[in-house]
Amino acid sequence: MAINLEKGQRINLQKTDGAKLLNICVGINWGAIEKKGMFGFGSSKEAVDLDGSCALYNDSKKLEEVIYFGNLKSKNGSVKHSGDDLTGDMSGDDGLDNEVITVDFSKLNDSVNYVAFVLNSFKGQDFAKIPFASIRIYEGTPSRVNEVFAKFDIANGPGFAGHVSMVMGVFYKKNGEWKFNAIGEPTKDKKLQETLETVTRQYL
Repeated sequence: MAINLEKGQRINLQKTDGAKLLNICVGINWGAIEKKGMFGFGSSKEAVDLDGSCALYNDSKKLEEVIYFGNLKSKNGSVKHSGDDLTGDMSGDDGLDNEVITVDFSKLNDSVNYVAFVLNSFKGQDFAKIPFASIRIYEGTPSRVNEVFAKFDIANGPGFAGHVSMVMGVFYKKNGEWKFNAIGEPTKDKKLQETLETVTRQYL
């Protein structure tokens, strides 16, 4: 595929050899905030808790299921969450994703027409204050990246400053084929439920 999407772009989930893309991962990597000591002496690390979540909607845009830190697997096992990371990288960027959500499109219920991914800062820490925070959506597994087809840098993207939630992107089914809309938009929401309501209202 070899596509690195900018936000707002849409693609078919079909590989160059014509095969359909069946397994995707959403990986989120971020670091703890460095806090300067009194009068500039010394420093300490402030843990950052970002939460990636996946929401499944039917063709009527009704929410069927949410996979997040409190529900790590969909009922039929088609969507899995690696688990809640409460701190971020405390010793600098190790290059590994702190949270990964996997989707097997072949196992999704037929009723599912939209698969949306959102990100929330659990403690309300501004995206711009995090030293590094990036999202990549790719074909592969949590331990193997085949091809990345969307990346967002939320720590350094000027549009994310002042926000604590965002919509990463939405996979949607059209004429039986899965396609992807790379959204990459911050929202004014504070909590997961609010962000999902924004997805329903604006992005499906």
